Amino acid sequence: MRRTTRLFEIIQLLRVARKPVTAEAIARQLEVTKRTVYRDIASLQALSVPIYGEAGIGYVMRAGYDLPPLMLSIEEVEALVVALGLLERTNDKGLKNAADSIRAKIATVLPTPARQSIDRSSLYVPQWVQPEPVTVDLAMVRSAIRDERKLMLRYADAEGRPSERVIRPIGVVYYVEVMHVIGWCELRQDFRSFRADRIRQCRLTDERFEGEGAKLRLAWEKRRE
Repeated sequence: MRRTTRLFEIIQLLRVARKPVTAEAIARQLEVTKRTVYRDIASLQALSVPIYGEAGIGYVMRAGYDLPPLMLSIEEVEALVVALGLLERTNDKGLKNAADSIRAKIATVLPTPARQSIDRSSLYVPQWVQPEPVTVDLAMVRSAIRDERKLMLRYADAEGRPSERVIRPIGVVYYVEVMHVIGWCELRQDFRSFRADRIRQCRLTDERFEGEGAKLRLAWEKRRE
């Protein structure tokens, strides 16, 4: 995680917290060391960000710190509520956690009527989900797509026949009943769709395909037309 992104995330964590947050908790959330958190907190305080507290006790931030109002209509908020609810049906744990974080961040800056809508009191998306595959980390797959990094898959087809593939991942398709990882298969020299629940093992390789991701996605999308 880049330092600027990390500093922003620390601000967001403290803004939505209802009690002091320890450096250890922040470090665990951001997957960095406590020493890094201490340095980042000191940097933010030097920039006049109103963070109060100390090591071993926890940190808090003054309410309403320098965040512009979020200009969303009630219907726009309701659209967001439904979208986040549909996202939860995928059971992608990483995205579900992100959805909860989005709700918390938005609720802190919304006027009261819109805040009630973000609480989903009147809009309901049934949470029937397909269990998330236990052998593939979808957060890792999404990271590989962003970083244009190849994946090695051990895959089983509909008849259970195993195969090993090295793919250049370009997308994840979230159908209602199952998720598919889309990639350029180096074995088949063509695009392939891999059902996430049939991936027996998935790991990052040291190889990258920098500069190819956008072109591959465009080619795949044209083929779907």
